Amino acid sequence: MTIVWLHGWPLDERMWEQQVSRFGGNAVRLYGRGSSIDGWAEQILREVEGELFLVGASMGGYTALAIVRQAPERVPALVLVGSPAGADSPERKAFRNELIPRLRAEGSPENAAQSVSVEELVAAQEAMRDRGDSTDVVHAFAGPMVVCAGAEDEILTPDEARALAAAAPNGRAVVFEGAGHFMSLERPDEFDAVIAEVLA
Repeated sequence: MTIVWLHGWPLDERMWEQQVSRFGGNAVRLYGRGSSIDGWAEQILREVEGELFLVGASMGGYTALAIVRQAPERVPALVLVGSPAGADSPERKAFRNELIPRLRAEGSPENAAQSVSVEELVAAQEAMRDRGDSTDVVHAFAGPMVVCAGAEDEILTPDEARALAAAAPNGRAVVFEGAGHFMSLERPDEFDAVIAEVLA
């Protein structure tokens, strides 16, 4: 089994350096794959063989759910980190539609990985905006599923994380107090303990 680490936006695969050093696996780069999360999932399934323990942060979680939809038999366990399963709300789509021209006009946000171009950030926003609802994937996923949320995250609130975990046959939620959207960076040791528990 290979641990596949799927990064969030606007970060890159290096957000998982501590976890890869500790647990191994493959930190996959999502940029440069077009503007379809389903397409990203197809590419990753071709690139990484065998069973995949998926750990996805935000955008990476959306990708993990797309991988599970396409090849559920290859995914024994799943960790979603600040990732809702539903499609974007109309308000969220409107936010992304406003963000895309702003990125082109003003450049990358301050917290963006230096290796990522503006057009790659734009393509990723388009992919997230246009993704479908994956709630049915959660309902059908039989393996262990952990939903991680920062107590101060607005994209996936603790209550939403608990509801999402409750929708899975074998799901549970973990809330990281004092953390925001990227709790694996803000609370790395606590996050690593969750990964170690799932692996055990």
